Amino acid sequence: MSFIPFKTNKIAFESQHIRTPRDNEYLIFSRVTRQLQHAASCVDRRVVIEAVNANNELWTTLLADLSEPGNGLPDPIKAGLLSLAIFSIRQGHRVLAESASTDVLIDINLRMMKGLRGEVQP
Repeated sequence: MSFIPFKTNKIAFESQHIRTPRDNEYLIFSRVTRQLQHAASCVDRRVVIEAVNANNELWTTLLADLSEPGNGLPDPIKAGLLSLAIFSIRQGHRVLAESASTDVLIDINLRMMKGLRGEVQP
């Protein structure tokens, strides 16, 4: 699996169907999560590094978006997502330092995907 940065891979997200911003977020989480799942069962350290790097880039992008003054999410949701972003990035660094597995990152991303699909119980 080869990672192409989100910034240079705009065309890969185009479709004949109209996607909402939420659909695009789900798609990106899905791709990165599959990368992490593959890395979890792979012995090639480079695959793990690429997957964690993709995940950190995703969460860094979300962190930047959440920090923008024009972000319309309610403050309590923003605060929770900011904390989750910081935790995910730190956990990614632990994985890179070989002191943690990708399991927590995968779990967080899967929960985010459920939330984006409205599958979360209140």
